[in-house]
Formats: sequence, C-alpha cells, structure tokens
Amino acid sequence: MPFDVRRFDIYRKVPKDLTQPTYTGAFISILCCFFILFLFLSELTGFIATELVNELYVDDPDKDSGGKIEVSLNISLPHLHCDLVGLDIQDEMGRHEVGHIDNSMKIPLNQGGGCRFEGEFTINKVPGNFHVSTHSATAQPQSPDMTHNIHKLAFGEKLQVKKIQGAFNALGGADRLSSNPLASHDYILKIVPTVYEDLSGKQRFSYQYTVANKEYVAYSHTGRIIPAIWFRYDLSPITVKYTERRQPVYRFITTICAIVGGTFTVAGIIDSCIFTASEAWKKIQIGKMS
Repeated sequence: MPFDVRRFDIYRKVPKDLTQPTYTGAFISILCCFFILFLFLSELTGFIATELVNELYVDDPDKDSGGKIEVSLNISLPHLHCDLVGLDIQDEMGRHEVGHIDNSMKIPLNQGGGCRFEGEFTINKVPGNFHVSTHSATAQPQSPDMTHNIHKLAFGEKLQVKKIQGAFNALGGADRLSSNPLASHDYILKIVPTVYEDLSGKQRFSYQYTVANKEYVAYSHTGRIIPAIWFRYDLSPITVKYTERRQPVYRFITTICAIVGGTFTVAGIIDSCIFTASEAWKKIQIGKMS
C-alpha cells in the first residue's frame, strides 16, 4: 500500500453539503471579523509606537566628560548696571574664580540701567557654588539692587523629548523682581544625572535638578550689605535613565495569532451553544405538537 502523506492532515475538510449555515452563525462571524480588526489595529498602533522605560541606578553615567558638567545660565537684573555684574565660581576642589567672562555676554537693559547676563561654563562634579554678584566690580556700589528674573538654568546636554517631563530647567521663569533689593538669594540645587538612550542605542547625557531657595540680608565684615545670587549645588549619586524601546516583531506576531485564534475559538463555542440550544428547543416544540 503506497504511503499517503494526507493521513497527517489534522485540518480535515468537511464537505459543504454536510454543513448547515445559520443566521446566528453569520452574525457571530461578522461580529468576530470586526472584533479582530479592532484588536489588530490596536496592537499595530502599539507596535509602531515607542515606549519610554525609566530606571534608577547608582553610577556616574558620563565618565568621558572629564569630571565636568556644562552649565547654561540666563538671568536678568533690571536695576543693576552691566559693569557691576559678574559671575564667580567656587567648589571643594579648590577652584575659586572671580569674574568669569569666557563664553558669556552682558546685554544692557532699561537704557543701560539694567543687565541681562548669558553665559555657558563648566563646573566640577563636586559640591560647590556659582553666584552672580558685584564682587568682581572695580568699585562696589552703595546699594546694589539684586532683584532678578531667571530665564534659564540648565545642566548638560539639552534633551528635546516630548515624553520626558523632567525638571531640566526648574528655575526657568523664577521671578524675584518684587523681593527686597538688598537681599541675597540662595538657590540650593540637588543635581540628578540623567541619561536618554534612543532606539539606535545612542546616549545623551543631561541633568535634572530640584531646588529650594531662601532670601536674607547679608552683611560684610565692614558692616556693608553686599547682596548676591547664590546657586549652591550638590550631585545626587542616583542616575535616572530613560530608554526608548519598541515591541519586538515576534511578540507582535504572537499577539495577533492569539487574537485571531482565541476570537474564533470563543466564537465557535458560543455559536455551538446557541445552535445546540436552538435545536433542542425545536425538538421540544415538535414533541408538544405531536
């Protein structure tokens, strides 16, 4: 007897003349098709879109930075002349720089009576501070007005990702124009390293920060009031990492197969139950009539 490979067919076909179409079966079949189409489109949307996964770990993510952090500062002092405005930088590694001028610009405001300071500089990855003051001026003013408006204070590379709602410019928009003109301002910053990794595996390094502030009047050893705007910072050991991911193709295919197979299986069970109940009811009615 010749070998017949058809004996391995587990999907045996039933002749059409042995099947019976019903209105209920047609309705359930059409409903199944729409249901499968809806679930397929939902899964396809999720497959095309990317998800953002975040995690926390203890490490320095940007080891190639040489222990430096880039800082971008933009601040307006509407009642202090540009000749008096300066930036000083200090930290625990012994750095003490008065009147930092590299990559900085002063723009006169209010017909020269005020100043807008824009600067980009680096700080070491150790606790320290940088402050805007009149310390670098050749002659100290009698009553410097340190009321100000902070437009931007950001650390590291700028991340333009809509899904990330982080505190990368937490002090942006800070308005201290109605404060005491002779008061000093302390902004205490906790800097949190942040890493963003896109689908290609490219990483970008930035920093978020939290801020607390206080306002006070400070006197020098001579009894004079010399106000300043202090930004005191410290680094958090915790790094936040955002990773962009997309659902694998095999998972998408598996889900679609489960949707199609599961829907038709459940629909077949429902149709079978309805058909069996309908046939039983017909037999009961025939029995009553006889």
